[in-house]
Amino acid sequence: MTSVGSVRMFDVDEGWGVIDGPDVPGGCWVHFSVLAMDGFRMLTPGQRVSFTAEAAQQDGFAFRAVKVWTGPDEPVDAPRPVSTSTAYESWLTVTFDPPLPDDASETRA
Repeated sequence: MTSVGSVRMFDVDEGWGVIDGPDVPGGCWVHFSVLAMDGFRMLTPGQRVSFTAEAAQQDGFAFRAVKVWTGPDEPVDAPRPVSTSTAYESWLTVTFDPPLPDDASETRA
């Protein structure tokens, strides 16, 4: 659902906040990662925003924002680059020498 609302609060240090709107009774939880804007992504209390949300239980809120923008038109999602890298794998094998007899433990360094 696409809605228009205002920012109730946004904790810049923690990167999340709450948006109020008529379609999200009780508020809509929002994370900075869904803010469709360039640069440092944050919201200001009282700021008017447009957003899409989904019904979800998130930190006590019945709705979670999927995308939030501040302009009049919804920004087009940029295509995600196709990754050509392969995952890095690493192994560590630890082996232990068998225990030494009690009388030989002092001669081994």
